[in-house]
Amino acid sequence: AVLDSGYTPAQLREISDAFDRVRERYVNTWSETRLRSLNEFHTIRALLTHGGATFMQLAMNPSLMAVLQKLIVGKFVLNQQNGVINPPGETYNQGAWHRDLPYQHYVSSSPLAVNALFCVDDFTFENGSTFVLPASHKAIAFPSESYLRQNAIQLEAKAGQYLLLDCMLFHSGGFNRTAKERRAVNHVYNIPYFKQQINLSENMSVDVLSADALELLGFNYQEPASIEQYLASRSKKAGV
Repeated sequence: AVLDSGYTPAQLREISDAFDRVRERYVNTWSETRLRSLNEFHTIRALLTHGGATFMQLAMNPSLMAVLQKLIVGKFVLNQQNGVINPPGETYNQGAWHRDLPYQHYVSSSPLAVNALFCVDDFTFENGSTFVLPASHKAIAFPSESYLRQNAIQLEAKAGQYLLLDCMLFHSGGFNRTAKERRAVNHVYNIPYFKQQINLSENMSVDVLSADALELLGFNYQEPASIEQYLASRSKKAGV
């Protein structure tokens, strides 16, 4: 599905500018050479841990939260928020077919995780917008090349919209045939039984987060480090 974020043109410009500022700091911190050697140069990991309030708000967009509450049964947390850049005229690490619960190939009767890909720039056929394979979240095996050619669909979306996918749906970025890179912010939300890609609670300050943000970032779902901590958590839930 395609979901509009409701952001104004001014807010979209701020998101775009913030993306570029964080990207520059990120590359300066971990170095272009190292990131390229790891095939990570076109990805910004855990944007909200070094991008300020802009990316926290993006992860908690009210329209998005309302849809996720209908899609995922019970509680859910943010597993990851990564900046993704589709460079012009070259391959990148999102260009292969994949699921967003990596290396997992089981199916479930209701969504365990949902991907919300925010379009910082327009997603067009020319700049390599996302391909999806409809209904593949209901099949364990990856299909044949001939099945892909016959059934894959390429999506288009405007800057400021989210692409929503079941995380088990096979998808891939397309090849960017334009002269300009295409930017996006990928979010994965899942039930609290999966480990986060990067432990967000260890990289965020509790003092500046609302109760809803603390829950979404997984602060309430960290595994107890000891029996004493486990018993204390049980007492808290029971009101003892």
